[in-house]
Amino acid sequence: MSTEQQSPSSWTVRLRAGIGRIVPAGQWLPDRQPTYVRSWIYVFGVATLAALLYVLASGVVLIIGGPTWWHTSSVGHFFNSTHLWSVELFFVFMVIHLWGEFFKAAWRGKRALTWVIGAVAFVGSIATAFTGYLSQTNFDSQWISTQAKDGLNSVGVGSVFNVLNTGQMLMWHIMLLPLIGGLLVVLHVILVQRHGVGPPFDAQPPEPASPEAEPADDDKASEIRSDSPEPAQVAR
Repeated sequence: MSTEQQSPSSWTVRLRAGIGRIVPAGQWLPDRQPTYVRSWIYVFGVATLAALLYVLASGVVLIIGGPTWWHTSSVGHFFNSTHLWSVELFFVFMVIHLWGEFFKAAWRGKRALTWVIGAVAFVGSIATAFTGYLSQTNFDSQWISTQAKDGLNSVGVGSVFNVLNTGQMLMWHIMLLPLIGGLLVVLHVILVQRHGVGPPFDAQPPEPASPEAEPADDDKASEIRSDSPEPAQVAR
């Protein structure tokens, strides 16, 4: 569709414009990142997402066979075990990511909402893991539920969040909490793409061009731009 034929009433034009307002063009999958992103502390956010993807994938496999089939199936036992291990890795990576961002004050530079959503997602993931332990349909889940009910009843939420109701806990675990947590994670990633990752305290911004500098001709300026990336940037 040519530029002359595009109409503001077209839904594709409105959708593209809406996406551009959320995350500017070129920031969804950038090919250049600041040099400080090479630090290991920035790896744990992506590692958390990778562990989360396997948690979801293995959880879908467990859902297919029903709430108890993994107790009598070798395949189910395998996926139940890897589901647990991926959850453990998820929490290890997420805690390191959380504390790494806390100690470099990642809420700076209009990133406060990104930080708050990440912290809320962390708390929500604890509740999701708790309902998962209650849904194991074994003596371990029975012990956890009987020990937790008194604490929840003491704060007045036991009538709504009944840990002795296995069906309710299972539905919270596979439907309600993952849906809320997934939306929070997607929003968190969108905000990271919009505002960029939080820089360390000693990060140096690129120096602005001096107004007294002698302007270079077009060919020389193009050569400088292509051969010399900005001080705070590294390609791919």
